[in-house]
Amino acid sequence: MAKKEEKRNLETIPVGSLGVIALKGCQTLGEKVDYYLVKWRTQRKNEHKGSLAFAGYQRSTYLLNVDIPRFGSGEAKGIIQESVRGDDLYIMVDVCNYSMTYSLCGQQNRMSPDDHYQNLKRIISAVGGKARRITVIMPFLYESRQHKRTSRESLDCAIALQELVNMGVDNIITFDAHDARVQNAIPLHGFETVRPAYQFIKGLLRNIKDLTLDTDHMMIISPDEGGMSRAIYMANVLGLDIGMFYKRRDYTRVVDGRNPIVAHEFLGSSVEGKDMVIIDDMISSGESVIEVAKALKGRKANRIFICATFGLFTGGLTRFDEACKEGIISNVLTTNLIYQTPELLSRDWYINCDMSKYIAYLIDTLNHDSSISDLLDPSEKIQNVIAKYKARKL
Repeated sequence: MAKKEEKRNLETIPVGSLGVIALKGCQTLGEKVDYYLVKWRTQRKNEHKGSLAFAGYQRSTYLLNVDIPRFGSGEAKGIIQESVRGDDLYIMVDVCNYSMTYSLCGQQNRMSPDDHYQNLKRIISAVGGKARRITVIMPFLYESRQHKRTSRESLDCAIALQELVNMGVDNIITFDAHDARVQNAIPLHGFETVRPAYQFIKGLLRNIKDLTLDTDHMMIISPDEGGMSRAIYMANVLGLDIGMFYKRRDYTRVVDGRNPIVAHEFLGSSVEGKDMVIIDDMISSGESVIEVAKALKGRKANRIFICATFGLFTGGLTRFDEACKEGIISNVLTTNLIYQTPELLSRDWYINCDMSKYIAYLIDTLNHDSSISDLLDPSEKIQNVIAKYKARKL
């Protein structure tokens, strides 16, 4: 893969000097991305490397030094400690990192998604329009769960996207957006929502050695009607059948702002004796996905694997510990695109899918103004990893 990327990238000159800003809460992921960028650009051979267009192409780090100090009142300001004039900037932000704190009138306050988003705007403001291009990499799209209006409600995600492009952001890259149609709010600007299907398949095949990838032994499950396209893609590239649950709700009552779920109803062929892969965009409390797993077990399914791009685990890990102990689920796979607690990483049932190399590919390719189409459609790579697995070479 690296050779293919390098060959393509060498055909074009960089848009500008590359700069990566990893905001507070996203530094760990930013450092991993930077590691790959430094490694590839040190090894890359180019006859024009000495030209002016490639000035600053090879550096010891592409991470820029920024700071967001706070006043005693909790107010803050964004500071960029070095020049960004003419740079091709990539700003990484994790709006879900609740482990970050700041002092508010002498009290320690946890950072909410609103705080992280505000910090993003502060750094864009500090750039002051001097950068050649600004791309925001926001794995969990801010306010993406409030993506549509069903009554007199705010449209937070659409407003946030418009706010960013009005501040000078050229492109927004996110992962597994709750509803990709929210890009209609900014139709004349770049918006990419990337699905980590390849990383899930690779993570599953590397850690579970006795899977049989055919329709008699395995099945892909969508836990709701909204995630069907995600499940259909994975089922197609793996050559498997698909099943779906839909949530039967009680529309006569409203609990916590929504109609409560009465039952999960299943649509699909028999699951008896088959391994199940439940694919979703996020695990919030985990209650819904475990209910789906229990329903599958009630239909005599074999092992159950849960793949979710974002593992929020807002209700803690106890529910998943108990489900694994009872044999309801076998493993949970999520990415490192958002904050992962040390407790989660220590669990035997957890499989971590690292996305840093993929993000580095995106940044490296975009900096050369090359097409990222093959990165957005990983079907060829998926077939390669399946072939290796079947040949016992993975």
